[in-house]
Amino acid sequence: MSGIALVPIYLAERRSLLRPLEERLRAAFGVDVEVRRPWFDPDRAYDPSRSQYNSTLLLAQLQGGAGAAYGRVLGVAGVDLFIPVLSYVFGEAQLPGRAAVISLHRLAPEIYGLPADEARLIERVEKEAIHELGHTYGLIHCRQPGCVMRPSTYVEEIDLKGTWFCAECGRAVRPGPSPARGRGE
Repeated sequence: MSGIALVPIYLAERRSLLRPLEERLRAAFGVDVEVRRPWFDPDRAYDPSRSQYNSTLLLAQLQGGAGAAYGRVLGVAGVDLFIPVLSYVFGEAQLPGRAAVISLHRLAPEIYGLPADEARLIERVEKEAIHELGHTYGLIHCRQPGCVMRPSTYVEEIDLKGTWFCAECGRAVRPGPSPARGRGE
């Protein structure tokens, strides 16, 4: 299958975010998107000394097993992620490759002491998912201010970028005519 497998990892009550994310990924990449239950044990990526999950270990698990049947696999985690050289990451992807993972944990406004904002959370999740999947297509960070491939170290930087690829990045992901774009391009 050439589509995207969307794999919820410890989402609990946030599972409702998968429906808008499915639709957004279908529009951004022009492929089928299917939600799949994890076929692996995410606890194998847990690091008790940090109370976080190692995103690199999750990537390795995502690409094997049932994930091998898909063109791309995106893990959507409700837990905090890290790589050993950073205290946290919003996501990680193979560059290029097939697997990516994002975390909702630091995308939620309430983690920063702000009121819950479902619309803002959904937009951040969509941006990070498209960004990380863009890496699987071989895209590196983009310098265009509105491009979704612009790097984000802080959540405020996610809010500043657009929800779509710039023209150059878009051609790398979907050669040919670009789909209709949303605001913020």
